[in-house]
Amino acid sequence: MPTPQPRISNVNPTKHFFHQACYRSLAQATPSCPARSCNTTLNAPELPLPKFTLSGRMQACLPQHLYPNEFTNMETKILAVDPQKLGTTTVKASGQDLIDEWEIDYVHGQDYESLKRAAQDLIHTNVPVAFPTETVYGLGADATRSSAVKAIFATKGRPADNPLIVHIHSLPQLRALLSGQREMSDGSLQAKNDSIPAIYRPLIERFWPGPLTIILPAPTNSILAPEVTAGLPTFGARMPRSILALSLLRLCGRPLAAPSANASTRPSPTAAEHVFDDLEGRIHTIIDGGPCEVGVESTVVDGLSHPPSILRPGGVTVDQLRKCPGWENVTIGYKDKQEGGADKPRAPGMKYRHYSPKAEVVLFEIGAGRPSVEELKVRNRIGIIRTKSWESALSLTTDHQGASSTKGNVGEMEQPAFASSTRNDSSRMSNLLRSVMQHQVPHAQKHTAAEGLEVWDINLGASTEDVARGLFSALRELDKKNVDVIYVEGIDDQVDDDIATAVMNRLRKAAEIRL
Repeated sequence: MPTPQPRISNVNPTKHFFHQACYRSLAQATPSCPARSCNTTLNAPELPLPKFTLSGRMQACLPQHLYPNEFTNMETKILAVDPQKLGTTTVKASGQDLIDEWEIDYVHGQDYESLKRAAQDLIHTNVPVAFPTETVYGLGADATRSSAVKAIFATKGRPADNPLIVHIHSLPQLRALLSGQREMSDGSLQAKNDSIPAIYRPLIERFWPGPLTIILPAPTNSILAPEVTAGLPTFGARMPRSILALSLLRLCGRPLAAPSANASTRPSPTAAEHVFDDLEGRIHTIIDGGPCEVGVESTVVDGLSHPPSILRPGGVTVDQLRKCPGWENVTIGYKDKQEGGADKPRAPGMKYRHYSPKAEVVLFEIGAGRPSVEELKVRNRIGIIRTKSWESALSLTTDHQGASSTKGNVGEMEQPAFASSTRNDSSRMSNLLRSVMQHQVPHAQKHTAAEGLEVWDINLGASTEDVARGLFSALRELDKKNVDVIYVEGIDDQVDDDIATAVMNRLRKAAEIRL
């Protein structure tokens, strides 16, 4: 029997949820006036659902063409979709093109209907949809429609000069974008006529679909909404390694602009529960495909610069990139702290504060030791994220209660029904099989130390992959425990392991104190 998909505790996926708060937080973080604080006035409801009248200041903050003067609280619904129940996936060689083609013979059950409903929302409304990828959950909207893309910025409270990554389901769709078209009759082009820059061909062959975003030139007749590029002459694109994400993209028939599905500056979401915590009442639909496989965002590379550069570390390593023709001398183009300044960021995650929980984060770099007993005793409630060396609860006590820490994988579910491929298992498309693996979400273990000190402890394990997969979940889990501070044991990122580099990059941006 297949291992059941993890479900969110105390959340019924078929139940509607009503947002109880006003839109003050949305207005405060709207790109057009990020520093404003706007109030709302509650009117007597004329309908069963409460209605809000926006003050003049709040109307000035929100995009006028997106939001009417009065609007109703959104219902946020979590729709569980099991990738194994979507249908039979066929992977076949595509002749002379760079990667294999895939098709699904859909089974018209509840899972397919939920995904189809989400696709229809993306086509017919401006409200973004949250969906899982192999990296983190994304907040998607039609990348060709300005009103839909602006809703992403408003929903997240994202700065307007922070560009978005465009997600595509096939190379023909990407070539159409590069040619200023929605679709192309012949998407499998010869290299000499290919609109995809030659520098990216070896990367696409090796890493797509997967956690790699490439920076591409935007055509003068681009159909992408200008908000996607944030005024840059380029855009980032990737093909996700998730059968749910690819199916959603194909069902809606258009490219999706999709940053992480969290409120701006918060840790990225790696489970549907995380999206609900941040965006309840701001979106209608969250597709629940279980916890994410990778746990950190995609690597972003710029092959249009000379030499090529890495703008954000992620799921593809420097060593892997340097084994590809033309990428032997790839350089590091990112920093481990926000770059600031007036320049527009070339890729997401380069300029603004990211990945931060509500609690203060203290990062102990590799070899920096651990918190002292004296430091811990001045706190009331602390969180600890361990990796390789720290003892449970830093040996403050042997008593514990509550949920046990979890680490590692639950194990693979039964493989979905995949038809025979004309290529061997090394094909990049065969990695779609990995998109149905299910992983555990870390849970904190409670300890009570002397003098009433409350300690919440999470062990992510020694594996770099497990640390990456559980990091954002661990930060969010400890936030829910209302800890005063989170102490994090860092990992070694000087070992040609870009997953470790990505983990430490995120932690350094989240931490107020680094030791």
